[in-house]
Amino acid sequence: MTGNGEPVLLHTVGRAAHIVLNRPKALNALNHEMVRRIDAALTAWERDPAVGTVVLTGAGERGLCAGGDMRAVHDDVRDGDGTASAAFWRDEYRLNARIARYPKPYVAVMDGIVMGGGVGLSAHGGVRVVTERSRIAMPETGIGFVPDVGGTHLLGRAPGELGTHLALTGAQIGAADALLCGLADHHLPSASLPRFVADLADLPVPEALRRHAQPPPAGELAGQREWIDACYTAGTVEETVQRLLSHGDPAAKEAAETLLGRSPTALKVTLTALRRARRLGTLEAVLDQEYRISCAALATADLVEGVRAQLVDKDRAPRWSPATLAEVTDADVERFFAPLGERELGLGTP
Repeated sequence: MTGNGEPVLLHTVGRAAHIVLNRPKALNALNHEMVRRIDAALTAWERDPAVGTVVLTGAGERGLCAGGDMRAVHDDVRDGDGTASAAFWRDEYRLNARIARYPKPYVAVMDGIVMGGGVGLSAHGGVRVVTERSRIAMPETGIGFVPDVGGTHLLGRAPGELGTHLALTGAQIGAADALLCGLADHHLPSASLPRFVADLADLPVPEALRRHAQPPPAGELAGQREWIDACYTAGTVEETVQRLLSHGDPAAKEAAETLLGRSPTALKVTLTALRRARRLGTLEAVLDQEYRISCAALATADLVEGVRAQLVDKDRAPRWSPATLAEVTDADVERFFAPLGERELGLGTP
């Protein structure tokens, strides 16, 4: 194992190769160096016949990964021209696609907090494990951004309109709801994780899972499908909010109030992105679309303002521009989907 000051720890035990995200004070927030190290490790292990399984975990007690390092993005846009952020996303999204196609079992331990970029590192894996401590979310609209790292691909495939609800509100979900939405495969009690991870050193993944997997505690979304599906099939975000406010279920009203605090531009772009992602089909094509959106977001006021309000000053009082849904035009939304020419990510191109 490399020195403990490293942001990613890499080691092997038996036939299992381990990636440990190691920035616990930052809740293992993902930066460019970490993306590069993970990608290099996957390259080495893919060719190594001694490695049978890759295991992703996070250091510390709080979770796997709180997401990409958005403070760094904020500083890059405020003080520079956003090129460092665009380069980070280019490599991050390529890594997300690689994880989804990795030829060896890739076991993501989604214990504790798993958000944004953490979802990208885990939910595309072949074996996704959650616990009773898991709190999973794509909270981007709250910082003036749009779900990325393949998030619109994953949420676009969730049953009914559950993914629309999660993408627009940024709501956190637990183990049962992650399983329901297709973001995870197996539930293990958190107390059994050390034994499960140890078993992967010499057992095939299915056998290790059989030893430890258990049904999860009950979730919430299955019981909320009626109002979620009824409200989020609306053609626009404005109509969605109106349906939520008039539905009568207290949870629907709460969702409406959440949406009214989010970036109006981010909400409209997210809804469009999610619906187009369903038609695009492949993860690679969706990542190409998300890269266009993310690069466009670098030129907007809402991203810097949202990160400032939530992560830098923490006043939780973002001043969105435009400030209302009615002020965000179709042309404003379409700008996020404009082709990038030579700067395209190009994953979905044969």
